[in-house]
Amino acid sequence: MSARDLLDSKAKDEVSQAIRELETKTSAEVVVAVRAVSGHYRHTDWLVGFVLSFAAVCVFLFHPAPFDDDLLPVEILLAFALGGFISANVPPLRRALTSRRLMAENVRRAARAAFVERGISRTRGRTGLLIYVSTFEQRVELVGDIGLDFEALGDDVSVARRRIEASVENAGGRAAFLAALGDLGAALGRSLPRAEDDENELADEVEA
Repeated sequence: MSARDLLDSKAKDEVSQAIRELETKTSAEVVVAVRAVSGHYRHTDWLVGFVLSFAAVCVFLFHPAPFDDDLLPVEILLAFALGGFISANVPPLRRALTSRRLMAENVRRAARAAFVERGISRTRGRTGLLIYVSTFEQRVELVGDIGLDFEALGDDVSVARRRIEASVENAGGRAAFLAALGDLGAALGRSLPRAEDDENELADEVEA
């Protein structure tokens, strides 16, 4: 799933509607944040650039055809730049060569920062829930306030949470993400049903 899948005008409307429907079933206050990327992975670009420049040196040393020695430094530099450019612009390659642990840590850190910056902890019942989607890393992080203990909320909430994660990690697309939001609303509603005096305390729009 790309960030565009959740950030074009139609997608925003559909996600906002899904949030409103979800909140009719539960006291949880849900915010969806979408980011294209949550960290800097320039070291991966440099690695690809290094490998390509090393390959250029090997060709220069071992290929039987004669090469102009004067152009070697420029050719190595161009090979390095080309490798970095390819890595930076081909997300599957960059993702495959980047540590999964580093990507998970970056998404987790960015999600927690967004939770604080968005003021999600300021709800009356402390039931704010941030669903943070980072599309480059293909990861979703759910950050709940102290009123949302995922372990105590039961297996249904855990299953719904895994479906949201799978909808992004497995390229399920917007439809799968919206369906997973519906599942989460139903699961939260059974464990944390909406109270009569609940108010909508956080905006339902997708935060980019």
